[in-house]
Amino acid sequence: MSTRTPATRRLAVAAAAALALSLGVTACGSDGGKSSGSPASSNASAAGSGVPKASGTITVFAAASLKETFTELGKKFEAANPGTKVTFNFGGSSSLATSINSGAPADVFAAASPATMKTVTDAGGAAGQPTTFVRNTLTIAVPKGNPKHVAGLKDLTASGVKVALCAKEVPCGAAAQTALKAAGVDLTPVTLEQDVKGALTKVELGEVDASLVYRTDVQADAAKIDGVDFPETDKAVNDYPIAAVAKAPNKDGGAAFVAYVQSPEAKQVLTAAGFQAP
Repeated sequence: MSTRTPATRRLAVAAAAALALSLGVTACGSDGGKSSGSPASSNASAAGSGVPKASGTITVFAAASLKETFTELGKKFEAANPGTKVTFNFGGSSSLATSINSGAPADVFAAASPATMKTVTDAGGAAGQPTTFVRNTLTIAVPKGNPKHVAGLKDLTASGVKVALCAKEVPCGAAAQTALKAAGVDLTPVTLEQDVKGALTKVELGEVDASLVYRTDVQADAAKIDGVDFPETDKAVNDYPIAAVAKAPNKDGGAAFVAYVQSPEAKQVLTAAGFQAP
């Protein structure tokens, strides 16, 4: 028969409850650092996102029209990922695609059209499916003040108006041909450039009176260039796809940069520069 008094039994129950509570707290605190506020939880969350940790040099081949925005994004990416260095090769998408297919060391390819990206994916040069991250439209770039009074595509055929276009094989050139066809305009340019920056520079230098370039390029160069919108631009919208390169020297870094370009922070930079959401 038990000799415990009621008071003794109450003390025993209280002690047992305290012990159970203590064990519960210990168990919660020894879950391997997976609580929401712990560093281990942050690492687990990052790992669960499927985005590798970036380190080292990341080489990005990108369309010339992305120069200003990607240069800014590269700096932001480096700041968010200490120990990384993002280097860029900007140029015409078609020539960049050819370089990648020829074995040039690149971790990321960002093209100004699906067609140029397709030349890389068809050759097995992309790691995974490319993603469209922005869109861009054309405008007519003219010198400040628009001295030739260009108001639309038809004005580009006027006597004495010299025009620069991108070559047909590069995205800005292909888009220009689509817009001109939609407007019923047959235009003979005085020069064909290998990327959009080349076409824009001809206007800056006063070598031509107008060129068909991306809206984002005119916005980035607004101190020197004016832009003239035209309705047929809606017929020639360019999607910009991005993908990690299959034979990337820095696969994890490339994958991390591709993911960053699609982040809310990067989208703010891109849309502020005049790019459209896909």
